[in-house]
Parts: sequence; C-alpha cells; structure tokens
Amino acid sequence: MKKSKKKKVGFFSSLVNQIRKHKVTFAVFVLLRALVITAMVFSAISRNYENLFVSALSLLLFLVPAFIEKNFSIKLPTALEVIILLFIFAAEILGEMNSYYTRFPFWDTMLHAINGFICAAVGFAMVDILNSNTKIKFSLSPFYLTVAAFCFSMTIGVLWEFFEFGCDMLIGTDMQKDFVVSSISSVLLNESGLNKPIIIENITSTAVNGTALPINGYLDIGLIDTMKDLFTNFAGAVIFSIIGYFYVKTRGKSKFARHFIPTVDDKND
Repeated sequence: MKKSKKKKVGFFSSLVNQIRKHKVTFAVFVLLRALVITAMVFSAISRNYENLFVSALSLLLFLVPAFIEKNFSIKLPTALEVIILLFIFAAEILGEMNSYYTRFPFWDTMLHAINGFICAAVGFAMVDILNSNTKIKFSLSPFYLTVAAFCFSMTIGVLWEFFEFGCDMLIGTDMQKDFVVSSISSVLLNESGLNKPIIIENITSTAVNGTALPINGYLDIGLIDTMKDLFTNFAGAVIFSIIGYFYVKTRGKSKFARHFIPTVDDKND
C-alpha cells in the first residue's frame, strides 16, 4: 500500500513539475483536448461514428509528444510541441471533420508545408544527436547533416502520399483530391501509336458513359494534388534545412532554430 501511495505521489509531483516547466504547451493541450472531447460528444449523439473515430484518434495522437519525451529521454522545444498539437487538430478535427480541406483550398497546402518543416526538424535532430554524441564515432559535416534532414522529410512526405493513394484505391476515399484542368496532353490519344502526345486545349466539359459531369473542364484524378503536396513538403523541408545548416555552423547559437530542434534530455525528469 505504501509503495503504491509513493508511486501516486511521485506521479503527481512529476506531472506538476512538467506543467510548471511547460505552461504554454499544457494550456494548448488542455484547450485542444477539451475541443476534441466536445466534438466527440456531439459525434456520439448524432451517431456519426466516423467523426467519433477521428476524435478518438486525435486524442491518442495528442499523447505522442509526451510519450516520446518520457520514454525516449527526448526534450521537445515548446514551440515545436505546440505546432505538433495544432497540426493534429488542424488536420483531423478542422480538416477531416469540418471539411476545411474542401472549404479552404490553401488548407491542405499549408499543412503539407508545416509537415515538411516539422519532419525536417525531427530528421535533423535524429542525426544531430548522434553527431554530437562523443561515445559514437559518427560525424557529418553541416552540409551532409542538412541533406539527411531534408531526405528524411521528403521520405515521410512520399510515404504519406503512398498512404493516400492506397486508401483511395482500396477503400474508395478521395484523399488525393481531384483538380479541374482545361487542357490535357496524352500519347494514348495518338491513333498512329507514336510516342508523340496529342494536346487538347480549351476543354469546357467532360462526359463519363454519356453523362456530362458538373465541371467546366477535364477532371484530373489525384496527380496534380500529389505533386502539389510533394512540392509543398519540399518547400517546408528546404526552409528548415537552411535554418538547420546555420544552426550547426554556429554550433547551436541560433535562438530561432532552438525552438524547433529536439534535443536529448539529460535530466530525464
């Protein structure tokens, strides 16, 4: 009994210390969690089980930063942790449940840019931690360290596009959003069989099985959206890679970069 009481006291004292150290993160966490729980309640009342699942998933994802800090002795900067929490809320609750992806054309683009930035920061930290460890014979120049962070971010972006494509093909979702274009270029339209594309411009309507679609042009299925997402991820990764490069060059003197790069928690509270 005494041991269990001591464990409880130790747990609550540790929790209080964490709250004191990360007041901003805790406030954001509580606010977002309250909003998600509210959304979950309304989803349950309206029997919208898909939104109920998304809400439950969001609550689970909110715990990931704290889980990483506690179990892997990694210290996440307050700014990075807040961005991750807001990113989850913006992607799942606002994007999926409230249809922000279709209401606001820039929403998906914004999230992919942030994703590229965050993943580059994580990839950078993973290699930099090894690079700074004197016990491990592992040393990379600032340039190669930056390239490693950039490649990690782009790999995550590509894997996510694989996931979207898989869901669209196997489940019939529309994660890779369609685009309406006014011109196409395709070798399949070349009746001679030559590898020379036939260009059709000024397309104003499209028909499927004799039925006209309610769009003013040709429906591109997913390709433009995928490339747009990858280019946006690329932009976010490049921005952080440049920041990370000068961070290593000045050996951690950049105050701005410190807000986004995870480090090893030596104290391991």
